[in-house]
Order: sequence, then structure tokens, then C-alpha cells
Amino acid sequence: MKELFLPRSSWVLSGSVMGWGDSLLAVCDAIVFLTLDPAIRMNRLREREMGRYGEIDEVAHRDFFEWARGYDDPTFTGRSRLRHDHWLATTSLPVLRLDAAPQVSNLVKAVDSWRE
Repeated sequence: MKELFLPRSSWVLSGSVMGWGDSLLAVCDAIVFLTLDPAIRMNRLREREMGRYGEIDEVAHRDFFEWARGYDDPTFTGRSRLRHDHWLATTSLPVLRLDAAPQVSNLVKAVDSWRE
């Protein structure tokens, strides 16, 4: 990751870096944390899987969707909203929290105006 990102003047890394990517935080300016209503998140996830595979095999995808639903359960032992909140509380970087429901262009505007 460092070889890919550090030579660039600016970059964005999308996804959870909690744990495995902590060493990258030293070269980050900020963290943008996107949240989404769980029902909308699961619908978007289902749509993404349909786009990838053309259809959803409920049996084959059952474990994956069950895991993804666990994100919002505070007792879930995997990657979860609660664990992300705890992780974000430990960083010294500025954190911008946004609801990911608006159009991407509006999210970009929110980030750009926050950076100014």
C-alpha cells in the first residue's frame, strides 16, 4: 500500500483499514467515516452482488449476507460499527462522519468544504 500511495501527491483509500492498515495512518491527513441506514446498506450490498454475479443465490450468499448484517449488531465479533467507533476514538486524526445516503457528488462537496 505504501508503494502505491506514498509517491502520489494525494490519494483516497476506501474501506476499513482498522488493524491491518494502521501503519498508513501516519501519512493520512484525515479519516472520512461513512455510515448508512442498515436497510439501505443491505439493499446496496445486494445490488452490488447482483451487478457482480448477475443473480443472487440465496444459499451461496447466505453466510456473506449474515456476516454483513452483523456490522450493526454491537455483540457481533467481526468487523462492526461498535468496533469502528472504538477504533476512531483512538486516532489523533480528524474524523469527518457523513451519512452515505446522499449522492456521491454531495459527499465529495462535503469533504472538500470540510478540508478548506
